[in-house]
Amino acid sequence: MMIMIGMFSVLGFAVGIDAFFIPFVKKAFGISNTMSYLVLTATYSSFVIFSVPSGVLIKRVGYKGGMVSAFGLLAVSFFLVGLAANMHNYPLFLGALFVNGMGRVLLNAAVNPYITILGPTESAAKRISIMGISNKISYAVASLILAMFLNLSDVRMEDTTVPFYIIAAIVLVMGLASFFAPLPDIKAEGEDASADETVSKNVAVANSKKSILQLPHLVLGVLAYFFYTGVEVTALSSINHYASELGLSNPQNYVWYASGSMIIGYILGVILIPKRLSQIMALRLSAALGIVLCIVILLVPSNISIYFVALFGLANALILPAIWPLSLADLGKFTKLGSGLLVTGGLGGGIIPLVYGMAVDAISSSQLAYIVCLLPYVFILYFGLHGYKLRAK
Repeated sequence: MMIMIGMFSVLGFAVGIDAFFIPFVKKAFGISNTMSYLVLTATYSSFVIFSVPSGVLIKRVGYKGGMVSAFGLLAVSFFLVGLAANMHNYPLFLGALFVNGMGRVLLNAAVNPYITILGPTESAAKRISIMGISNKISYAVASLILAMFLNLSDVRMEDTTVPFYIIAAIVLVMGLASFFAPLPDIKAEGEDASADETVSKNVAVANSKKSILQLPHLVLGVLAYFFYTGVEVTALSSINHYASELGLSNPQNYVWYASGSMIIGYILGVILIPKRLSQIMALRLSAALGIVLCIVILLVPSNISIYFVALFGLANALILPAIWPLSLADLGKFTKLGSGLLVTGGLGGGIIPLVYGMAVDAISSSQLAYIVCLLPYVFILYFGLHGYKLRAK
């Protein structure tokens, strides 16, 4: 569990870098809001291109091998960010973020199912909530550390070179440490198709299928994960930008409000799940809260609305911890491939924030643009009410 916490921290740090870069590259390269959100598109497009291959790779090398390989990709990506900054090359910068996304895809596809099947299914959301606390602290710490080297008021791209070379070296060392870490090889029920074991009816049905796309609850889980990632990244990556547009002091610190509210949500998950609150009920309540927040943000004054944007973190906190176990349930031999396919939904983190950026440019209002988050929460609520129950016939 402690090793997993370290890996979730790396994931949070990597996402936090994206959030800091959006307003930074906008000024550094003199580009539009839409173009600045290509930072997220470049990163999250890899969630489609590399997600299924990551599942195949993990099936070959195991969860631990996938984790070690992911650290290698992340180290390369951070080195390329420093190189692109030194050359002042925006296409190379976006390419570096694409490689960064590949590393995150592989790490997500390895650590999320690992922590899900590490213990009882009904308490998986609790374990993922513990991971989420470290993840979001690291997310906010990323902005804090980068702010020590990069000044949003005096943008100079060359200032990123040395910090990212150092980060690349640290991540590489963590990858080597992961290689020697004592992580046991674990498998989900029915995952070893050649084993002579008694499995549940749903697992037996899943193992009889030829295609992973024949498992409807997983496919709907991918869509739910797409929308969840989209609204989470939109909230976390746009709040600094929104604060900057409102002329608030120290706009780079507002990500702490969003991360802080998310950490509160994770703590509630650790305390309440599964004894006082089931993970499916947590998902339903979270989606409903997201819908209410979308409406409130559109109606209140802008200087107040930014704090409701921060509360998206509270709404989002327990969605991911519930989506993973509900989507990976009863997959049997498809568990590792299912994990890779589920990560495909991470593309939402590149698409929905980009749509948000386009909406800001189109209507000239960062506040009203948050309407793009309404439909995602509605679908997540549908998944929590009905979609997760659908099984292969």
